[in-house]
Amino acid sequence: MSLSIGIVGLPNVGKSTLFNALTEKGVEMANYPFCTIDPSVGVVAVPDERVDKLAEFSHSAKRIPAAVEFVDIAGLVSGASEGEGLGNKFLTNIRETDAIAQVVRIFEDEEVVHVSGEINPLRDIQVINMELILADMQTLEKRLDNIERDVKKQVKEAVFEKEVLTKIQIALEEEKLASQVSLEEKEIPVVKAMHLLTAKPMLFVLNKKAGGKNLNEMHDTRFDELMEYLNLNKFNYLVVDASIEQELSGLDEEEKNEMRLEFGSHEGADGIRELIQQAYRTLGLMTYFTTGEDETRGWTIKVDSTAPEAGAAIHNDFKEKFIRADVVFWEDLLSVGSYAAAREKGLIRTEGKEYVVKDGDVIEFKV
Repeated sequence: MSLSIGIVGLPNVGKSTLFNALTEKGVEMANYPFCTIDPSVGVVAVPDERVDKLAEFSHSAKRIPAAVEFVDIAGLVSGASEGEGLGNKFLTNIRETDAIAQVVRIFEDEEVVHVSGEINPLRDIQVINMELILADMQTLEKRLDNIERDVKKQVKEAVFEKEVLTKIQIALEEEKLASQVSLEEKEIPVVKAMHLLTAKPMLFVLNKKAGGKNLNEMHDTRFDELMEYLNLNKFNYLVVDASIEQELSGLDEEEKNEMRLEFGSHEGADGIRELIQQAYRTLGLMTYFTTGEDETRGWTIKVDSTAPEAGAAIHNDFKEKFIRADVVFWEDLLSVGSYAAAREKGLIRTEGKEYVVKDGDVIEFKV
């Protein structure tokens, strides 16, 4: 399953540094806007101890974790929705992703210029969100113009679509995101079809700097305002030191922990690990497993996938020719020590097409 989360933000907030830390893949960086012109894409393994434990259980020759795709997107500036900077390209690149990780700088450093001349994380978020809102308003206006003739003719579908899109339009005019609008089930497909930027799930990454003037450590009112905004709107967020995490990329876990202590980074034992896991959840993804002597693998699927839909992650035949699936929860399997014991205790269930797969299921498909 190829779902991606785009790393966005103003210039010089640490997007490419964070991307490098995530992917251990070198991306050109510099202390000026638009360093990253074309989006760089990295597929990142999702940290998951269950893969290791199941591999040991099965004495697997290979272990393959689930993965998530990150896209490093050029920095945005005010006016992007009108084509300023790399506006049109930036917005197109975001549109092609499934979720947004918005990087927000919360440290002061005179050597790293800020496009606005000063650090104010809430203002930065508002700048980014306003550009996304303005772009979505243009999208809605075009669509509403296109269906107006059918609306005047009282075509049922067009009238309904206008009602739904007008609801979104009003929210955007109030500077709310489309994702914050409460929708009835029948309205959701109408909004999905518009591919709105502000309808995408969003995760906020607060970038600090070890040894620097971090707003969260200074008890600065700017950080208090940021927290009030994020909590009031129930946005998911985490604090990461992108610079340190980039320096630590490539080291093993023990070395990383030692270096974090040396750098004085105590907040978030492993910021990158947490970011990957949160990005995975933000995309609405979960993992089921197959395990055996050849390999143990984590398979990426959408939450609430049925057994045949989950099987399609392996091969389309597992969906098209699905008969049944033998399912056992990973902890139950490990607790009894063998498949035979799991069967004896009734822990392995035979499930049909309607079964909704749960995170952590170990599945053997029958086709």
